[in-house]
Amino acid sequence: MQTTPRTDDATNRRLWRLVGPVVVGGSASALWALWSISTRPAQVTGLAVLTLVVIGNFFTVIEVRIRSARDGIHPITAVITLAAVFLPAAEMILGAACGLFLSLLIRRVSDPVKMAFNVGKETLSATAAAFAAYSVGVQPILLNSAFSISDVIPGLLLAFVAYTVVDEVVAQGLFAIVTHKPFRQLLFANFDVRLLTRFGQAAVALATVVAYRVSEWLLLVLPPLAVAIHLAFANKTRTRQGNEAWQRLAEATDEFNSVDQTDVLYAAVRRATDIFSTDQAEVEIRPPSGEARLVRSDGRDILFDGHPHDAPPAEGYLIPVALESYRGDGDLGELRLRFRGAGPVRFNDREQYTLRTFTAALCTAIRNAATFAETQRLADSHARAAAQDPLTRLANRRRLQQYGDEILAGNAGVVGVLLIDLNHFKEVNDTLGHAEGDRVLVGVSERLAAAARPGDLVARFGGDEFAVLMSGLSAPAIAELRAHAMLDALAPPIELDDMRISVEATCGVTTGTGGSVGELLRRADIALYQAKQEGQRVVVYAQSRDTADVNSLALGGDLARAVAEHQFTVHFQPIVDLASGKVIAAEALTRWQHPDRGPLSPDRFLGAIERSGQLAAFADAVLDQALIAVTDWADAGYSIPVAVNVSPRSLLDPSFPDAVARRLAAHGVPSSSLVIELTESVTLSKLEVVDEVLAALRDQGIRLALDDFGTGFSSLATLARVPVDELKIDRSFVAAMNASAPGAVVRSTIDLGRSLDLLVVAEGVEREDQRRQLWELGCPAGQGHLFARAMPADRLLAALDRGAGHLAAPLHDTGAVIRMSRSRRTRRTTQGGTAEPPGRERST
Repeated sequence: MQTTPRTDDATNRRLWRLVGPVVVGGSASALWALWSISTRPAQVTGLAVLTLVVIGNFFTVIEVRIRSARDGIHPITAVITLAAVFLPAAEMILGAACGLFLSLLIRRVSDPVKMAFNVGKETLSATAAAFAAYSVGVQPILLNSAFSISDVIPGLLLAFVAYTVVDEVVAQGLFAIVTHKPFRQLLFANFDVRLLTRFGQAAVALATVVAYRVSEWLLLVLPPLAVAIHLAFANKTRTRQGNEAWQRLAEATDEFNSVDQTDVLYAAVRRATDIFSTDQAEVEIRPPSGEARLVRSDGRDILFDGHPHDAPPAEGYLIPVALESYRGDGDLGELRLRFRGAGPVRFNDREQYTLRTFTAALCTAIRNAATFAETQRLADSHARAAAQDPLTRLANRRRLQQYGDEILAGNAGVVGVLLIDLNHFKEVNDTLGHAEGDRVLVGVSERLAAAARPGDLVARFGGDEFAVLMSGLSAPAIAELRAHAMLDALAPPIELDDMRISVEATCGVTTGTGGSVGELLRRADIALYQAKQEGQRVVVYAQSRDTADVNSLALGGDLARAVAEHQFTVHFQPIVDLASGKVIAAEALTRWQHPDRGPLSPDRFLGAIERSGQLAAFADAVLDQALIAVTDWADAGYSIPVAVNVSPRSLLDPSFPDAVARRLAAHGVPSSSLVIELTESVTLSKLEVVDEVLAALRDQGIRLALDDFGTGFSSLATLARVPVDELKIDRSFVAAMNASAPGAVVRSTIDLGRSLDLLVVAEGVEREDQRRQLWELGCPAGQGHLFARAMPADRLLAALDRGAGHLAAPLHDTGAVIRMSRSRRTRRTTQGGTAEPPGRERST
């Protein structure tokens, strides 16, 4: 077995510990052989023949590349074993050394270390074989023509064993040092094939001795037999090498299945050094986006991982291979195989095909890892977007609920929720524009985040509403203190270019030790609503003021069935002209005919409906009954519009106008016959989507009425923004109309309606004197128990028939002359009557 050693800096000392003794030992054996021959007549013919045979054997070598070195396998075992019993030891040792030296010269091996090592190894192996045969008393056959085969066999077999042991140990020891693999692993690799081949060569040597004993001419048959055995071994070796190469390639491609780019690159450089027997392997990738990356390994350790410009220089013969797909497109980078030594390294056909397959698989793995990384990046980005408010980068409602569920599940003690709403933020948007309004929101979010404690989560729910979730509170009262601290953080003005914007806010607070985040948010919302209603800065949730009690929750579970079974019924309270008593409109009032609880008024179930998913179905059911009533009245000759109260939450639904339009079209009712009553609330004054919904309703021709006018926080501001057609004076002002303040409210509302050309309707008219007083103040219409209570549509129709469209006697007989108060002003013609200039006499 011929070997070609190469060294590197890391293994140089270990390598010379083997090469040095082999060269020294081989040289000593060769010198001894020369000295021995010089002291006696030499067997020149035998020496020459052995030299020529050795040279010829080395031209039938099977080359196996180990990194930049090549391992030569040839049928020299049989030759040396025969020489050990045919020739004297000196001639046999010198012939083996000369033959190998000359064969290396003929093959133009110029490396002196390589030549010295291989000649030394072969000389040592031959010396071991010669002295093994001599130790059992074998006389050289060329000197003893009358030899006995039985005398030769022990020496021949012992020479065979000695040569094989020395050759294998030295060769595999060299490979273990060069490849950094365990000596035992290399010694037993392909051991069965190597052992069988050597025994075959030993059999050839024994057959040669027998043939020589019979006839010298039989020696002509043995060389073809030796070559045949050698070729069989060569084919077996190549087949096994190919199978092992494909197995290692399969193992490498299995490791390429990782979706992590680092795992793929590390597996590639480590596997490449093993599959292609290189000193180092490196992969440089140049992705279309992102930085280039280089990974380098010696098969054991990752030597470098980073930007290619930062990589330390590497020496040696280099084989670069572009990372391309099987089709040869898409250059992603380069795989580089590096060999110590200056000489070129050539791959055979099998190695070249394996390399192409390896690089194509690596290219696919890198693409897959890049695709997965991009997919993961997008998924993470979407996850962050799904849990993050895009404007302020705070958490959104979804993230707060997830975090809150985790906190509550972990028994984090007292958990507090703050719901913070900015006051009059709509004015900022209207005055400065949305861009500046967004800057204010960002500034508010930064202050809230800075005021939060570790473990708190600040979120924005949309618009100008924020929430803070606090965990691990030592006592529930701490939440209220933290709420004041949060609002104090918002007190300093926010700088916007040359302006200073003051931000005021209202906060609802609740605490709990269990349950769900949704329930805590609901309670905080109730507390926030109460704070808005009462004009307070901070309000803590109180169960006693929670309208969503247990009975309300139970009702919530019945809503779906109630809508499906038409349990909601609509009664109608007429609106009359105060002067004539003629019915000019009707207000739809909904009742729930609960099968177990009996009739329920709206204040018992509207809250549950607004918190459920049944609001749209409920609104459709009410509209259907109201529009059916309008149709029935019109068929009877009464053109009476119907007013329907709408939940503020319906005005937050952009699809609500389309739903109303579908209901009008389904019943064939003109839009002018529908009045939408709006409850004056915080909702109307803060959300822009309400403006869009109201504008869409007005564009359809639907009239808008502002209910309970005067009871809200910003009645005039709401009236200036909401394009209403009617104002309804709250019943509380009508009941106390003779008192100074309520009376002033009633008078100012009537004057305001007249100046804005709006119809004014007084609610809660209970007595005749109230009716007359309101009419004298200029209020044209009213509703209340004086005229009629709410009743089903058919009963109202019957009442209309009885009174020919009137529900009360006129205030004055037809033709009577009435001198109006000088404070009366001109008002527009309304449903049910006409108006005259102030101070003018008219008859009714």
